[in-house]
Amino acid sequence: MASRKGFFAKLFDLSFSEFIAIQIAGVLYGIGILFIGLTALGILFAGLSQGALPAIGALIIAPLAFVLYVIFFRIVLESFIASIRTAENTSRIANSINR
Repeated sequence: MASRKGFFAKLFDLSFSEFIAIQIAGVLYGIGILFIGLTALGILFAGLSQGALPAIGALIIAPLAFVLYVIFFRIVLESFIASIRTAENTSRIANSINR
């Protein structure tokens, strides 16, 4: 059963009976991709400013690092979401047994 509480009601729920992480996971993922992309650009520009050999290394490392860090960040977020969904489903099962 879906909760009828709004975002701010869940945010200030001091009993932590409602979760907001699922609602903000997409925003966090977008912000994470932005920062990972800026870091990859920093690696790229740093390599390009150092000469030919570091530039070639940066052209290889920056995109590879970007992809690997995005994959890692996605897995971490999915792990958090999976644990939250497990907690929600466990709570539903417990509530249905107690009725």
